Amino acid sequence: MVFKRKDKKGRNLRSGECQRKDGRYQFEYTDLDGKQRFIYSWKLEPTDSLPSGKKQCLSLRELERKIKLDMENGRSVLIGKISVLELVKRYVLLKNGVRESTRTGYQTVINFLEKDSFGGREIGDVRISDAKEWLIRLQTEHGKSYSSIHTIRGVLRPAFCMAVEDDLIKKNPFDFQLATVVVNDSVTREAITHKQKREFLRFVKEDKHFSRYYDVIYILFFTGMRISEFCGLTVKDIDLKNKTVSIERQLHRTSDMRYVIEPPKTEAGKRIIPIQDDVCSCFENLINSMDRKTNPIITDSQGRPYSGFLCLDKNGMPMVALHWEKYFQHICSKYNSIYVTKMPKVTPHVCRHTYCSHCASAGMNPKHLQYLMGHSEIGVTLNTYTHVEFDSIQREVEALKNDVV
Repeated sequence: MVFKRKDKKGRNLRSGECQRKDGRYQFEYTDLDGKQRFIYSWKLEPTDSLPSGKKQCLSLRELERKIKLDMENGRSVLIGKISVLELVKRYVLLKNGVRESTRTGYQTVINFLEKDSFGGREIGDVRISDAKEWLIRLQTEHGKSYSSIHTIRGVLRPAFCMAVEDDLIKKNPFDFQLATVVVNDSVTREAITHKQKREFLRFVKEDKHFSRYYDVIYILFFTGMRISEFCGLTVKDIDLKNKTVSIERQLHRTSDMRYVIEPPKTEAGKRIIPIQDDVCSCFENLINSMDRKTNPIITDSQGRPYSGFLCLDKNGMPMVALHWEKYFQHICSKYNSIYVTKMPKVTPHVCRHTYCSHCASAGMNPKHLQYLMGHSEIGVTLNTYTHVEFDSIQREVEALKNDVV
């Protein structure tokens, strides 16, 4: 004789069903991933009345039918149940062939989500309003800058897009314009004026401590190279006879102190740039002052070895962007502690902005300037890196007098 389990109303319960002591109904099943799962409801059938004080909910039998339909369609009932952190990790795992700097950026976002409670939320429970509220809190309560929030959202948005494509969720909660939600407090990286550039170089050259960095800083101001591109240069890339520099790679150092050599930021970044006599002299000074006894070898992802780097740190390893960013910071700090007229923030990237802007102001052909900067799009050259000085505009307006009839 087969005995069937009954509920408190005397109704037969199906396999996997039971009624708990508090009156709730429970259904146990095995999901497509092989794990035991449980669902609960205060009602067995849709027509059952809801116990006093309990929120409206689907009946257990309705939930069972939904599960059966999901499993018949080959979808896990865990749809929308994975956490934001798990989703991002899966997204990053599928991103093959990205640059080391991009991979580092992904890891930074993952590290943040591991500490933030938002990382533990189930993706199916995240609404657009939740995403907006979280980003606002990152800025107002946690003090995150607009650029940092832009980076975080830049990973979450495509990760949630992947979840939509996989039918895990119906809508991407991060599919909105960031500027409409978070205040853009980013400081625009402005080029400095010709006068400021001359004053900055003069100060570096005459300072007993910082004069050792003069040649590199001069090169950055008058070539427009990215600092990572300069750090990746070797002696073989410098042709003093033909006055050219071959830019074929960039050098980075990761947070775990690994040195990474990879191609320039874009394919257009691979270029040969002409240099003037004064820049040639700076390169010659660097080459002549190199310690020939110390010759570190760094290999790229293909196992190709590189040596003969122009600048080494105290440990005999190639200097990287962080070194130069600190040097520039110390130089500006010392300058502003001495002079009443303050020097604006100058960084290796400001040198690049300055070079591009001054070339544009001098009337250089935009396509030629695009090549020198290693930009893949002319719009980047014209819209981002060419900050025009008021004096230049004033001179052009004055020149219009000659055209008046």
